[in-house]
Amino acid sequence: MSAIDTSPKLNEASTINSPRHVAVIMDGNNRWAKQRKLPSIAGHRAGLKAARNIVEACRDYNIEVLTLFAFSSENWRRPKDEVSALMELFLHALKRETKRLKKNKIRLKVIGDISAFSDTIQQHIRETEQITAEFSEFTLVIAANYGGQWDMQEACKRLASQVKQGELTVDEITTEQIDSNLSTAGIPVPDLCIRTSGVHRISNFLLWQLAYAELYFTDTLWPDFNKAAFHQALLDYSSRQRRFGQTSEQVEAAQCLNKE
Repeated sequence: MSAIDTSPKLNEASTINSPRHVAVIMDGNNRWAKQRKLPSIAGHRAGLKAARNIVEACRDYNIEVLTLFAFSSENWRRPKDEVSALMELFLHALKRETKRLKKNKIRLKVIGDISAFSDTIQQHIRETEQITAEFSEFTLVIAANYGGQWDMQEACKRLASQVKQGELTVDEITTEQIDSNLSTAGIPVPDLCIRTSGVHRISNFLLWQLAYAELYFTDTLWPDFNKAAFHQALLDYSSRQRRFGQTSEQVEAAQCLNKE
């Protein structure tokens, strides 16, 4: 019996109020592998396949930016053999995906402290970013050796240096100044953050940038998070009213004015 196609069709995608930027905490690869009595790297390989599918789905919904939390600054604490396998998979993905990114006109941006990676991985990151830098329609952001606290710490260092050099006064430090010194400078903040595997926290991910993002948690393990599951997340997002401190009446009034 052939599998039933449950993925959303393009006409269904057109009815979604799509966010500009979706951020995803890809959680559950290890548990997915354990459930199947497979080594952990098998779960990470399946997770890479899921990531490709969600990139494709983002194009269907005209989403401008997708940020994937691939490797946190805390993940170095995992077993050495798993970390080593993850580094090999990361390098393999960089080598393999560059042509795919270029063909589909996807810009790649890697955020995080990449200095901790091997020289080979760093070189491939720089090369892929350079090759895809001209593309502007869709940006894939990979957070690798990334932590939200690290990001804010580095922004503070840059601002402190500017103050020390007389380029900026303390009173001139604004939220906009902080934004422009984060690793995500120039990228719209996430509208929606998805976390898979049933864990309800953001785990040091984009701490500043997620201030007003809608949070969506699902029990689905990341390797099983397909286009249909992504569609459900976007439906949930579309059903929410984003008030940004305003009342419902204010938001509804503004929406009426925009329709006129």
